[in-house]
Amino acid sequence: MHAVPLYQGKMTPFSKNKVSASLWITIVICFVSLCDGGKVLVVPLEGSHWVNMEVLVKALHGRGHNVDVIRTYNSWFVKENSTYYSSITIPNTKGMDEEFVGDMLNKVIDYERGKSNWLSAVWLYLDTIHVIYKSNEMMCQLLTNIFESEEILKTLKEKQYDLVLTDPVWGAGILLAHKLKLPMVYNVRWSATGEGHSDIAPSPLSYIPITGSRNTDKMNFFQRVKNVYFYFLMHILYTHFNMPQYQALCDKYFDPPVSFYELLQGADIWLMRVDFVFEFPRPTMPNIIYVGGFHCKPAKTLPRDLEVFMQSSGEHGVVIMSLGSFVSVLPDDLTAEIAAAFARLPQKVIWRYTGKRPSTLGNNTLLVDWLPQNDLLGHPKTKVFIAHGGTNGLQEALYHGIPVIGIPLFFDQYDNLVRLQVRGGAKIVTLTTLDKYTLHTAIQEVISEPSYRLSMQRLSHLHRDTPVKPLDSALFWIEFVMRHKGAAHLRSESYKLPWYSYYSVDVAVTLFAVVLIITLSIFLAVRYLCVKCCSRKRKTE
Repeated sequence: MHAVPLYQGKMTPFSKNKVSASLWITIVICFVSLCDGGKVLVVPLEGSHWVNMEVLVKALHGRGHNVDVIRTYNSWFVKENSTYYSSITIPNTKGMDEEFVGDMLNKVIDYERGKSNWLSAVWLYLDTIHVIYKSNEMMCQLLTNIFESEEILKTLKEKQYDLVLTDPVWGAGILLAHKLKLPMVYNVRWSATGEGHSDIAPSPLSYIPITGSRNTDKMNFFQRVKNVYFYFLMHILYTHFNMPQYQALCDKYFDPPVSFYELLQGADIWLMRVDFVFEFPRPTMPNIIYVGGFHCKPAKTLPRDLEVFMQSSGEHGVVIMSLGSFVSVLPDDLTAEIAAAFARLPQKVIWRYTGKRPSTLGNNTLLVDWLPQNDLLGHPKTKVFIAHGGTNGLQEALYHGIPVIGIPLFFDQYDNLVRLQVRGGAKIVTLTTLDKYTLHTAIQEVISEPSYRLSMQRLSHLHRDTPVKPLDSALFWIEFVMRHKGAAHLRSESYKLPWYSYYSVDVAVTLFAVVLIITLSIFLAVRYLCVKCCSRKRKTE
């Protein structure tokens, strides 16, 4: 950790002390060099989740902290060797790979394009359950291999970490933090049981849309019915297929017994990867810290070849297309439609795509294996961003004020795009309707209609108008937990309550019983008096 200077009194002027500025600088550098940083154990997720986790890891390393990262032997994104973290590879543990994700992606694309039969929605839901179940099963195997290895556990304990930083979509970091008795910080939007807010903050279904419902926070009666329907679908998925796997590990390895859901809810700080410029307003908690867009930064100079291409677009500008970390190849007929739409544009196009070159590709389109997305979005020639709707890309577009055309593929992407669309900064083109005509029309509309860019620029100004940068806020709270060995004073105890106590069902039942007893007692007393009075009257007569 960075030490606090020993002397905090009033600084004596250099001229009075006759001490040169260079000597003071030397003293400060020597003092800081004697201070040890904290030790952080990171248990990440793959794909785009690692992309933003890596930003935190680099920043922590830059502030002098030692960072270790847990990985599987075949990790897709987390590299074994790095200059800013040390990896801990768990042997005999397989994780997600390109083939695992690609199979699910193909099924989603077929469903969205209407190429499946009438039972496709049911089968897609079952396939989604299977994919989520298998990915969590891999993490449970990773945990089992750690807990069953005395050598690995001994090594982790001897490291004397200050905290665990994890993404709670997978529960590995949660159980490992409990095993090592360490405070825990989340880099979070989703958890093993759904959307992060819903785990610890009140989330009324009347105005908080459930992922998959494609609702906004303004719902009519039928949309609220749909919202409840999707809530139960998600509830069944997570409570019957995700949590039991982790609870089985809790029952096997922890004594005294502990509830996995309580462990999940018990994180000290939730670094939420959204802000209320992007997210719909909703109830929150004091240990939820909003760091949406923490990975965004001012654009840097582009490589020379890309800069030349950008400048060659003239007054028409450039269209940028990328479908995220997982998606770099699409079906041939779909890419042909997309390429044909681009070929009709007066704009130049930079398209991240690694598949077979489409036969309809125009001279105005540049295919690249990788692109500096943040820097391209911050370039003055960029007119529109075509994206799949991942949180990282949308936050970068929002940061730079670039309107978006969304082509959602799976999970939360449609719902993310809805949040920008209702604010006037995006237009959604579904795979069902996507062809060269609809895509070309959408691009022309977004570029020619000023309201899209003006809306995104307004959102960008709102997003940037904060007293503390999101990354600085994230780092402060991570170090806060290190300094104070947790943040228990910010955690609500509500998650320890059983459901009947949380909703005061027991109080309501008790009060109802008391009122019922009193009412019944009064009724019986009156009835008794009436009977007595009637009996005396008969005797008198």
